[in-house]
Amino acid sequence: MFIRSARLFLRPGWPEDRDDLHRAIADRAVIDNLSRVPWPYTPDDAAQFLDLPVEHALPRFLITLPGRDGTQLVGCVGLTRAPGFAGGAPQLGYWITREAWGRGFASEAGRAVVDLARTLGHRRIVARHFIDNPASGRVLRKIGFRPTGRTLELFSAGRGGSHAALEYAVDLAGQGGGDGSTDLIPCRKAA
Repeated sequence: MFIRSARLFLRPGWPEDRDDLHRAIADRAVIDNLSRVPWPYTPDDAAQFLDLPVEHALPRFLITLPGRDGTQLVGCVGLTRAPGFAGGAPQLGYWITREAWGRGFASEAGRAVVDLARTLGHRRIVARHFIDNPASGRVLRKIGFRPTGRTLELFSAGRGGSHAALEYAVDLAGQGGGDGSTDLIPCRKAA
């Protein structure tokens, strides 16, 4: 699957993306905000991530910014199923390169995936962020998520320990996509 939003092109990752992915995410400031990504992050970690199987109902995308000179990798967004997390509801996860922070890319990409999740038949999505990353909470609220009131201890592979995190959820049945539309254009890979 591919998604074209107003400014971004979301696409699957391929093995040849290994070096670009490694360069984009191998930043301690980015990894400290994530739970499953180790520090230091190696090219082999990038290759393993790109080799993970993807379920149709749980898509994962590289976030790219098209331009005159090609596309620039600015992050990753997708849905996963975390065992024991909020009753098995899909979980939204994302990260943005430090150079692209503050430009609205996380909101735009997240909103596109939430809209796609609704199309795929998901009724609820959950998300979480470490308490010391309030910017992620602002992104989640902007795309329609609301705090559940739960605070939990979440292990961070990059930080090497557990840290407090806030849980959010969005109910998709009969709702719009947060504070605006993505003008989403989902496309499938030709068979």
